[in-house]
Amino acid sequence: MKTLQFDIITIFPGMFTSPLDESLLKKARERGLLEFKTHDLREYSLNKHRKVDDYPFGGGVGMVMNVEPIERAIEAVKRDRPRARTILLSPGGPTLTQEKAWELSREESLILVCGRYEGVDERVRLFCVDEELSIGDYVLAGGEVAALVVIEAVSRLVPGVLGDETSVVEESFSAPLLEYPQYTRPREFKGHEVPEVLVSGDPKKIKEWQRRAALEKTARVRPDLLKKLQLTDGDKAALRQLDLG
Repeated sequence: MKTLQFDIITIFPGMFTSPLDESLLKKARERGLLEFKTHDLREYSLNKHRKVDDYPFGGGVGMVMNVEPIERAIEAVKRDRPRARTILLSPGGPTLTQEKAWELSREESLILVCGRYEGVDERVRLFCVDEELSIGDYVLAGGEVAALVVIEAVSRLVPGVLGDETSVVEESFSAPLLEYPQYTRPREFKGHEVPEVLVSGDPKKIKEWQRRAALEKTARVRPDLLKKLQLTDGDKAALRQLDLG
């Protein structure tokens, strides 16, 4: 049984206490599929006041995180997990994708470094981490929330974490296609009924409807994804019939 270890380096370890002890992540940890450990960056400070930041050379607004405590924290983790892959959460990194989440889920150990303030000393990128990763084109107060996004996106792909392993294949972004609409009881709500085909009991017709519905949703919401999809003749015919306004 594989166990994926997450080591999180942060100045706010308390931000991870509740999210990592709830729901899917808690159950996976109890079953030995995931391990989480937070490391308080201030414990690795070279400053008697446990500071981990300083004014930027050349001036500017805000403070910059020092390279030394980050390097020391990473080295401490790697003494036990030398093969760990080290990631800096940063708005300047490549954006997290489902493909990237799959890639990271195959690792044995991940070290997530959470930046704060105006960012980290550039030498962190040059000498301390394997890569940078962003969760989108916006700026957060720090990397902690981004780290939690990465943890959840990656963890659910680890074998055994989800009860139904096929669900991660069919859902949005596992293929370059958004997931088809889902329905449950009641069959009618405010005049809107569940599509009749979904209660027909005909697996072939249901699969055909799901494919068409996924194509339509993708074409309306994320048409850029269709460029990455190998369309069948049936897909092309279905797209031609759509009224996209």
